[in-house]
Amino acid sequence: MAENALAPEQKLPKAPPVLPDDEVLYELADLFRVFGDSTRIKILYALHDDELCVQDIANAVQLSQSAVSHQLRVLKDSKLVRFRRDGKTIYYALDDDHVRSILSMGMDHIEE
Repeated sequence: MAENALAPEQKLPKAPPVLPDDEVLYELADLFRVFGDSTRIKILYALHDDELCVQDIANAVQLSQSAVSHQLRVLKDSKLVRFRRDGKTIYYALDDDHVRSILSMGMDHIEE
C-alpha cells in the first residue's frame, strides 16, 4: 500500500451534498405538483403532438370546456402550455420540448 493512501476503514467522511436554494426547490416542487393531477396529464398528452382549441381538448379528455379552461390556466401559469389566438379561437400547445421529455420520462419510469 502506498504511504499516502488511506486504508478502506480510514476513508474521509463525505461532504454533505450541495443543494439548490430553497426557492428553487419550492419552484421544482410546484412544478411536480402540477404534474400530480391526472386531468392535467390528460390535457398535456392531448397536446403532445398538436395544438388544439379548448373544445377539441375537452372532447379528447371528455371534460367540459369550463373544466379544461380552468386546468389550462394552471398549465399556462406553470409555463407548461402556450397559446396563440387565431381570430376568436385560442389554440393551445405544449410550451416546449422539455414538457414532452418530462412526460416521456415519466411514462418510461412507470413502464419499467
